[in-house]
Amino acid sequence: MSSSHASPSDAEVLFQPIQVGDLRLPNRVAMAPLTRNRASAGNVPTELNATYYAQRASAGLIIAEATQISPEGQGYIATPGIHSPEQIAGWKKVTEAVHAKGGHIVLQLWHVGRISHVSLQPNGQAPVAPSAIRADAKTFIAEGFVDVSAPRALALDEIPRIIDTYRQAAANAREAGFDAVEVHGANGYLIDQFLRDRSNHRTDAYGGSIENRTRLLFEVCEAVAREVGPGRTGVRLSPLTPAGDIADSDPQALFNRAVERLAALGLAYIHVIEGETGGNRQPQPFDYAAMRKPFRGAWIVNNGYDRDMAIDAVASGKADLVAFGVPFLANPDLPRRLRENAPLNVPDQKTFYGGGAEGYTDYPALD
Repeated sequence: MSSSHASPSDAEVLFQPIQVGDLRLPNRVAMAPLTRNRASAGNVPTELNATYYAQRASAGLIIAEATQISPEGQGYIATPGIHSPEQIAGWKKVTEAVHAKGGHIVLQLWHVGRISHVSLQPNGQAPVAPSAIRADAKTFIAEGFVDVSAPRALALDEIPRIIDTYRQAAANAREAGFDAVEVHGANGYLIDQFLRDRSNHRTDAYGGSIENRTRLLFEVCEAVAREVGPGRTGVRLSPLTPAGDIADSDPQALFNRAVERLAALGLAYIHVIEGETGGNRQPQPFDYAAMRKPFRGAWIVNNGYDRDMAIDAVASGKADLVAFGVPFLANPDLPRRLRENAPLNVPDQKTFYGGGAEGYTDYPALD
């Protein structure tokens, strides 16, 4: 991130409190969910994870890393779950540590669908997907990076089980002390696979038309909102990212309709990745304002924002909050640095995925 032209007083727009659903947040700086592959045996969060998140509790909102809702939902090694009593207990350490520092934390509910490998699946079974189309993508297992496995198509009568697994995961997240949950509908994972016509070739009620392809997203969010309250439910979308080998023939129409349907649920927020995840912000023209129009909740933007861009997004009304990923990884006190226009620590890419405290909890704060 470049040094900023905006003055310290300009940054105050990022430090106005905001009501997001049922949550009163102290500022507009969100921490994006970042997969770090540091869960312990049984995909259980640890004291080290609690330290990491507590260090970043000055964020207005922490969106904790993508967390699988079931064993079948796992796609990468050492990612945490929210489906076992041990995982719930591990996450409780995290939420208690964040709350002790006055922070707010939500859990991202994740099912990877076809972005998985048989070695990570229960009984070595094939991953599930809307259609039996193998993704041109890699995942990370004990042996390192490998091609994802060929999936099988979910049967129509299995979909209610998938929806109920999201509902139960949301209930588990609340039991673990999370303030809210975020349904992961982005980045080429299961819900996104249902949304896109490249990965969804179904001919039943969950395939074909935009109405049918947005159905799983809507029904999952509806079930989660019924379980934990719409004011404690958010959703993440990524209209243009090609992550996980997905694409759509008409993303504008698809995501306009997706948000229109979600608007009826009264959700707390929508969290949008603009452009390609971690890459080009404008791979093709897209009207995010049109996508947002029907939605009354908070709008969180994400992808390559620096201080000036964040100030401009909130000041102009384009966004209510701005989510930062990699900058938060290396700067536990990122909100203070943004406020004071202080220099940022440089992240060490070698320690992004897997490992221990190095490159995780040892980045220095300003003091």
